[in-house]
Amino acid sequence: AVRDFAMRARSHPSFLLGAAITGLLLLSALVSLVWTPYPPAELDIPNKLAPLSAAHWLGTDSLGRDVLSQLLVGAQNSIVVGLVAVAIGMGLGVTLGCMASAKRGWVEELIMRASDLTFAFPALLTAIMLGAVYGPGVVTGIVAIGLFMVPVFARTTRAAANSVWATDYVLAARAAGKGGWRITLDHVLPNIAGVLIVQATVQFALAFLVEAALSYLGLGTQPPKPSWGRMLNEAQQLLFDAPQLAVWPGLAIAASVLGLNLVGDGLRDLLD
Repeated sequence: AVRDFAMRARSHPSFLLGAAITGLLLLSALVSLVWTPYPPAELDIPNKLAPLSAAHWLGTDSLGRDVLSQLLVGAQNSIVVGLVAVAIGMGLGVTLGCMASAKRGWVEELIMRASDLTFAFPALLTAIMLGAVYGPGVVTGIVAIGLFMVPVFARTTRAAANSVWATDYVLAARAAGKGGWRITLDHVLPNIAGVLIVQATVQFALAFLVEAALSYLGLGTQPPKPSWGRMLNEAQQLLFDAPQLAVWPGLAIAASVLGLNLVGDGLRDLLD
């Protein structure tokens, strides 16, 4: 099965392109753990707004900080926020979706109506409320994004699981005396894993965008930790004097989201 998947993946151009872009993103984050051209928070006022050069490959910002170093470390932040937020959303959402599909009746209705209610509180609004109580920061952003993803995974899981529950082999398992959770673990989850993997990839890309938006508004990652969203916020005051300061983080966000979406679309085709 793995060999067959690899052979089909090699003949899927968009999946390969997305995997290459995503791999470059991961490589950048890993490299920044052990090396960056300069400390990302190091100020060098005499060399502020320096152009591209051998000393600063992508120039420096208004405080003399090396832009490339900030981009590399910012990749760490985006990946961590995305992974943890998707883990929260997927863990809670898949559990609730499986419960709704297995129990049906008032349990399913209660879970679905609660999901509808959660959709009324997008990640930005949730982050504002949490920030007002606990203060802005990475944890606030992660919790806000994670909670927003719970109903998405719950609905996806329920829809996919319902189709599995209607199959003959599940009916046979029920006739053999298997309980709802046993059937869910043995038959339902293995057969909807592909759908959940694709959904997780798409939501991971969305988490990148939301994290950048929260940081741009000052609700996410706080200084001195670099963040692509905050780099855009700081660059908006200098769009006419140093437009490249907005270009680099913007390209990083766009490329990352594009790569993850291409991977998600490719997985949807390959796992179908």
